[in-house]
Amino acid sequence: MWKRENWLAVEIFLLLLALLASGCATFDMTNPPRSVTEQLLLSTSADRALTNADLSIFTNRKVFLDTAYFDSYDSKYVIGAIRDALSRAGALLTLDAKSSEIIVEARSGALSIDSSDSLFGIPKMGMPVPLSGALDIPEVALYKSQKQQSIAKFALLAYANQSKAHIYSSGPLDGKSFNFYHKMLFISWTKSDIPEKQKKPKKIQKYQSWHELYTPENMPAANTNSVPTKK
Repeated sequence: MWKRENWLAVEIFLLLLALLASGCATFDMTNPPRSVTEQLLLSTSADRALTNADLSIFTNRKVFLDTAYFDSYDSKYVIGAIRDALSRAGALLTLDAKSSEIIVEARSGALSIDSSDSLFGIPKMGMPVPLSGALDIPEVALYKSQKQQSIAKFALLAYANQSKAHIYSSGPLDGKSFNFYHKMLFISWTKSDIPEKQKKPKKIQKYQSWHELYTPENMPAANTNSVPTKK
């Protein structure tokens, strides 16, 4: 038979276990309505679409970007990327059409994501229970895949500001990006060509389509005027 001291030790242990189990902490966590993967898919495909445009014809010409016909998701990012591409090509961007030599119109044919899911196993479901509502049955996935592919399609039209004569048509500029998630039993992995999702530097270089460009000779002269000192 157990001694009284043994039963006392068991009771103390159970009491401590109950106290630890009853303690809990609640944290309020919020998330934005859009995931970072969605935004990276769209911006990456947009960047890759613009690498297909040869904009060297605008070098040293005053250019105004007209966005009246441009409408898409993340339009501000894409418009900024188009301005960046024009500037890197040597165009002199103007803030209004009146002071420009050339007007470039941008339009969007597509910028979105196609998704597909597949599951080999038991999907998450609710099983009705008489007099008790429903019982939630969790998903049991022997194999599961979730595929997302983004496609961007843009086009540029340029014409002379004064005569309105045609100067340039880019034709369709398209770019793609993908993010695939796979799970087999308790093992999961992701395959993606988004540079920001790569962990190895070599893979980042493989998938990166945009690189920094410096033209320091175009830097305005620094203001060397000395500030007068008070006497």
